[in-house]
Amino acid sequence: MVSEHRRKMSLFSLPVISWALYDLANTMFSMSIVSLYFPLWVVNVMGGTDQLYGNANALSMALMFLTAPVLGAISDQANRRMPFLIASTLLCVLFTALLGLGGLVLSIVFFVVANYMFQAGLVFYDALLAEVSTDENRGRVGGLGIGLGYMGSFIIVGLGLWIVRDEVPETLVTMFRLTAILFLLFALPCFLFVKERRRQTAGVSWKVVRGAFLQVKHTVAHARSFPGLLRFLIGRVFYTDPVNTVIVFMGVYVTNEVGFTTTEAQVLLLVAIAAAVLGGFVWGMVVDNQGPKRTLNMVLGLWGVVFAMAIGVAIFQLPKGLFWVVGALAGVALGGTWAADRPWMLILSPPRYLGEFYGLYSMAGRFASIVGPFTWGLVVNTLGWGRPAAVGVLLVLLVVAFIILQGVDDTPRDWPVELRG
Repeated sequence: MVSEHRRKMSLFSLPVISWALYDLANTMFSMSIVSLYFPLWVVNVMGGTDQLYGNANALSMALMFLTAPVLGAISDQANRRMPFLIASTLLCVLFTALLGLGGLVLSIVFFVVANYMFQAGLVFYDALLAEVSTDENRGRVGGLGIGLGYMGSFIIVGLGLWIVRDEVPETLVTMFRLTAILFLLFALPCFLFVKERRRQTAGVSWKVVRGAFLQVKHTVAHARSFPGLLRFLIGRVFYTDPVNTVIVFMGVYVTNEVGFTTTEAQVLLLVAIAAAVLGGFVWGMVVDNQGPKRTLNMVLGLWGVVFAMAIGVAIFQLPKGLFWVVGALAGVALGGTWAADRPWMLILSPPRYLGEFYGLYSMAGRFASIVGPFTWGLVVNTLGWGRPAAVGVLLVLLVVAFIILQGVDDTPRDWPVELRG
C-alpha cells in the first residue's frame, strides 16, 4: 500500500514538500550559526579568538566523524529514521536557543552540542529521501531540497539585515533565538507528513555498532580495487578543506580584515549565495560539455583567484569594494565545486557499490571539516601569522589537491555485469 502511494507521489505532493522544507530549516541553522552570526558574536562581541571557534567547530565535526557509522548502523537496525531525526533536531533547536546564555565558554559548549546534533540529523534526513521519491524522480526531489535550502539562506540573512545592528551586539543573540524557532517551525511538516514504510524492527546491539566500524575498514580496502577512486577521495579532502573553512570564517574575515560592517557582511553573503545558485547551473552545463575533471580543474583555478584576491585586499589595503567581486567569484566557485565533484565520483564508483563508496565520499568531506577550522586557528592564533596567512595556507592546499587529482581520469568506465548493480 505504501509502495503504491510512493509510485503515485508527485514532485509537489505534501510529503515531498514537507521533506524539502527540512532542507530549508537546517540551512537556516548552517548559515546563521555555523557561518555568520555565532562566529561574529564569539570573535567581535565576546573577544574570543578564531582558534576558539575553529576548535569548537572541529570538535563537533570530529565527534560526528567518529560516530556517523554508528548512527547509520543503529537507524538501519531499527529500520526507522524519523524518531532519530526528531530527537536530533529537537536537541539542536534546544541548544541553539541556549546560545548566548552563561557567557562565552558555556555558549561554546552549547554550540558543539547543537552542531553535532545538526550533523547527526543530516544522516537520518538524507536517508528519508528514499521514502518520498522513486528512482524516476529522486534527482528532482533532491534538487527541490537544495533549492529550498538556498531559499533558507536568503530568508535568515534577510531577517538578519532587519534585526542585527553593529552598535547593538545583543541583536546577534536575538538571531540565535530566531534561528532556533524557525528551524523547529520549518522542520515540523517533515515530522508530521513524511511517513516511513512499515518494517520489521530489530534490537540494536553492540555487535551492530562494531560491525559498522568494520564495514568502514572493509570499504576503504575495497576502494583500492578501483583505479583512481581512493586518490580522488584524498584529493577531495584537500579541496573541500579550504572550501569548508571559507564558509566558516568568511564573516569574521570580511569584518576584521577587510573592514566590512556586519550589515555589509550579510549583503556580501547574499551576493555569494545568489552567485552559487547561478554557478551551479552554469558549471553543470560545463560538466556535460567538458567532463568533470576539466571542470573541477577550472573551478580550483577560480578558487585560487578568490584566495589570492582575498589576501591582496587585506595585505595591500586595496579598496574594500574589490571584495564584492571576491564574494561573487567565491559563490560561483562554490556552485562549481559540487557540480563537478559529484559526477566525477559517479564515474569512479561501480554502480553496485555506489552507496558504500558514497559513504567514503561523505567521510572525506567530514574529515576536511575537522582539519580546516583547526588549521585556521593554529595559523591565526597559535602561530600568530594572521588571517591572510591562513588564507594563504588554504591556497597551498588547493594546489596540493590540483596535483593529486591530475593522476585521476574521468573516462567513463565499462563496468562488467557483476558491478553494474
